[in-house]
Amino acid sequence: MAAVKSEPARILIVGGGYVGMYTALGLQKKLRSREASVTVVDPQPHMTYQPFLPEAAAGSIEPRHVVVPLRRVLRKCHVLTGRVTKISDADKVATVTMTDGHVEEIPYDVLVVALGSVARTLPIPGLADRGIAFKTIGEAIYLRNHVLSRLDLASTTDDPEIRKRLLTFTVIGGGYAGIEALAELEDMARYALRYYENLDPADMRWVLVEATGRIMPEVRDSLGVYTVKQLEARGIEVYLDTRVKTMEDGHVVLDDGTEYDCDTIIWTAGVKANPVLADTDLPLDQRGRVICTATMQVQGLDGVWAAGDNAAVPDLSKTDVDPAATCSPSAQHAVRQANQLAKNIVAVLRGRKPKPYVHKYAGSVASLGLYKGVADVYGMKAKGFIAWGMHRGYHVSRMPTFNRKVRVAFDWLGSWLLKREVVSLGQINDPRAEFDRVTKS
Repeated sequence: MAAVKSEPARILIVGGGYVGMYTALGLQKKLRSREASVTVVDPQPHMTYQPFLPEAAAGSIEPRHVVVPLRRVLRKCHVLTGRVTKISDADKVATVTMTDGHVEEIPYDVLVVALGSVARTLPIPGLADRGIAFKTIGEAIYLRNHVLSRLDLASTTDDPEIRKRLLTFTVIGGGYAGIEALAELEDMARYALRYYENLDPADMRWVLVEATGRIMPEVRDSLGVYTVKQLEARGIEVYLDTRVKTMEDGHVVLDDGTEYDCDTIIWTAGVKANPVLADTDLPLDQRGRVICTATMQVQGLDGVWAAGDNAAVPDLSKTDVDPAATCSPSAQHAVRQANQLAKNIVAVLRGRKPKPYVHKYAGSVASLGLYKGVADVYGMKAKGFIAWGMHRGYHVSRMPTFNRKVRVAFDWLGSWLLKREVVSLGQINDPRAEFDRVTKS
C-alpha cells in the first residue's frame, strides 16, 4: 500500500510589520517545497520601517522608500490585505475582515501572532480631537504637510495671537519616537523659515512634555542629559516630570500650571499591545500581551507563536536580576526575535527542539536632526555628527531589501547635494476640495 502523503502545514502570520514580514522572509528562505504554506494578513499591503519616519517627515527620505511592499518581497507567501478581528485557537481559525468588507475565516495549523502595538492613549480632555500620533507613514506625511502649512498660514496673518498659536508645536512623550520626531521636524521648520521673509526662527515655539524625570530611557543618563541640553540650546522648551491635564480646543494646560495655545500636538507617549488580542483565546498578561516562553511559543498552546510588541517574551539577559523581566517593545528586539522565530518554526516542523531567544544589548542610536545625534553602542557613547552617522549607518543596514537600502541612500545623497524639499502638499489630505469648489460654483 502506498504511503499517504501529508498535506503541507498551514502557517498563518497575523500582522505584516517587523515580526510578521521578517518571519515570513525567513520561512520562505528555509522551508522546503510543499513543506508548508505561509499566509500573511495585514490591513496594509506594506511593512513600515518606523525608525525612518522622522526623516520621512522632515523630507530627508522619500516616504515611499520607508515602506516595503509585502507582495514584492514575500513572493513565496500568500499576502492578504485585511484586518484580523478574532482568533479562536481552539478551532484553529482566524476571522479576517477584508478591505472590501466581507469576512473570511482562515484555518491554520501554525499561528504567528505579530499584531504589534498601537499608540497608548490616556483620558486627557481634547486628546482624541487634537492629538496626532506618529506610528504610520500616513501620519508622518500628514505631520510634514501640517507643520509646513502652519508656516504658510502664519506668514499671511497680521494677528499676533493667531500667529503665535500657529507657530507653537507640542510633542508629548520623550521616548525615541518623540525626541526624533521633535528634533527632525524642528530642524525642517527652522530650515524652511529662510524662505519666509516675515517670519523668524524666534517666532516658533517648540515644547516637549515628558511625564518621567528623564528622556530616552534606552540610553545612559548622561546622554539623556546631553540631549536635553542640545534641545534647549535650540530654543526648545523641555518639561520633565510634567503631565498634560487638558488640550481642549488646542489650549494646553500642564500640571505645573503652564498654559498656552497650540495648533499642533504630537502624541508619542508610549504604545500598548494591539487591542485585537482581547478577542482571542490566547493567554494574556496584565498589559494585554501574549504570554510566551523564551522560545517564543505561546504558553500552554501547541503550534502558536508570538513575538514583538504584542508578546511578553522573557528577557534572558535580565532574568538573573528580575525573573519576570520581558523584552521591551523595540525594533531591535522585533527584528532579532523574528529571525530566531523563523528558525524555531522550521525546527519544530522537522521534529527538532526550538532554541530560546537570547540577545546581547547592542546599544541605541538617535537622530537629533540633520548632522546631529546621540549614540550608546557597546558601552561607548558618541555625540553630534559621529552619532548621527552611526544612526544612519545602523538603520540603513537594518532596512529590509537591497532595493530599499539603495533608494534610501540615494535620497540622502540627493538631500545633501540639492538641499531639503520644504514644500507642503496639504492638498493630499482633501484631494477633492478644489474639484468640489469648481463643480459647486
